[in-house]
Amino acid sequence: MPGKRPLVPEPSQSKPIMDEQDSPKGLVTPVVRGIRLLRYIAEGGNTTNLSEVGRSIDVNRVTVMRLLATLEHEGLIERLPQGGHRVGMSLLTLSAAALGSIEPLEAGRRAVEQLSQELGVSAYLVVLDGYNVVYVHRQMPEGGLVSHIRVGSRVPAFLTAPGRALLAQLAEEDITQLWKAWQAESAPRKNTKPSDAAPLPDLPKFLQQAKYDRDEGHVWSFSGFEAGINACAAAIKGVGSRPVAALSVVAPQPLFDADSSLQRRMQEKVVLAARELTRLSGG
Repeated sequence: MPGKRPLVPEPSQSKPIMDEQDSPKGLVTPVVRGIRLLRYIAEGGNTTNLSEVGRSIDVNRVTVMRLLATLEHEGLIERLPQGGHRVGMSLLTLSAAALGSIEPLEAGRRAVEQLSQELGVSAYLVVLDGYNVVYVHRQMPEGGLVSHIRVGSRVPAFLTAPGRALLAQLAEEDITQLWKAWQAESAPRKNTKPSDAAPLPDLPKFLQQAKYDRDEGHVWSFSGFEAGINACAAAIKGVGSRPVAALSVVAPQPLFDADSSLQRRMQEKVVLAARELTRLSGG
């Protein structure tokens, strides 16, 4: 009818209408850029080189500086002593609030800090996100630990002790579905070397290992994800035994060589802490 807009856009209108800030109308450009930066940091991006960050999220250096200052002011990111940033507890707490699990998150933080203090090793709180695990909290001993894992790190769950602990609580069909998703994502692409793809475990063997891990109630990894570093993990379960998070304690091999009781103590304490958090989470 005359005067009415067509239901299907004309060919010249097939692309989004862009405003002066190169953003589709109806979107708030600074918010979009802030979300890009948060995602960049959460995935382990380094913010020490502002120009490099700007190229990664498609903004200029000055805008990166202003976005970092704003996100830091609001507690969504935290500045690291050695430079750069990580996601802040305000963001993690906000995420937990959406899931209705603030209390377990705070208790998880306390458990991580207590485990690290009592054992003198690094401790982590980890959640499952698709076929990845995301490290949401870390506590390290005074001497530190040489590790690539930090808050916000995202790693395929099949490769890590806490990831295996979480996957072991799922049904075989759910594990298989996640494995297939990882397989599809890890398949070599055009102009990508085969060695660039993450190593895929044998699925039947992994399902057998998952059953063993579930029966044991904990998972050990010896130089599994990082050479020379051993980890013990246990899942935290919620209502219906659904895995909601995992605790992990990590130490280099020389500490085990120097203290024959360390392996037993790490296992006992991480399992006990996970059980206590499971009760708190309704599991």
